[in-house]
Amino acid sequence: MVVLITGASHTGKTLLAQKLLERYGYPYLSLDLLKMGLIRSGNTALTPEDDDELTAFLWPIVREIIKTAVENGQNLVIEGCYIPFRWRDDFDEEYLREIRFYCLVMSRSYIEQHFDDIKKYADTIELRLDDSYCTMASVLADNAHYLEMCRKHGLDYILIDGRYRINIDL
Repeated sequence: MVVLITGASHTGKTLLAQKLLERYGYPYLSLDLLKMGLIRSGNTALTPEDDDELTAFLWPIVREIIKTAVENGQNLVIEGCYIPFRWRDDFDEEYLREIRFYCLVMSRSYIEQHFDDIKKYADTIELRLDDSYCTMASVLADNAHYLEMCRKHGLDYILIDGRYRINIDL
């Protein structure tokens, strides 16, 4: 089974992937690590800020990793914000049966009530060298966008509202 985890920045995608590794033993691939490896190695002139272009650049690679994992009966978690909302269009039903998709979305009220915690726990798994771009306004806008796109494309999402508790049973 392949588990895809996406969502806006600071929603806990990598933390959830780490929890799935610990609970089920499923390895995970951080798309941020893949992105930075390709950027630092000179395989692309894109920068970490080129989100839309990075999705278009990374997705064909990630899509084929997913197909290979399914074909080999391997379990894998792939997490990151570079999963397009139309990801299902790239897979036949035989693959879709083996893929689970989750999008983490924080509600407006959660963000407004817990913004200090969101910043405090931002580098629980990955060290963020510069987190100055993360503002209340950006977190609100990004999460609203992910919620809107999930609804538009009929995708599953986990709404974080009230208390931060995410548990996925595979």
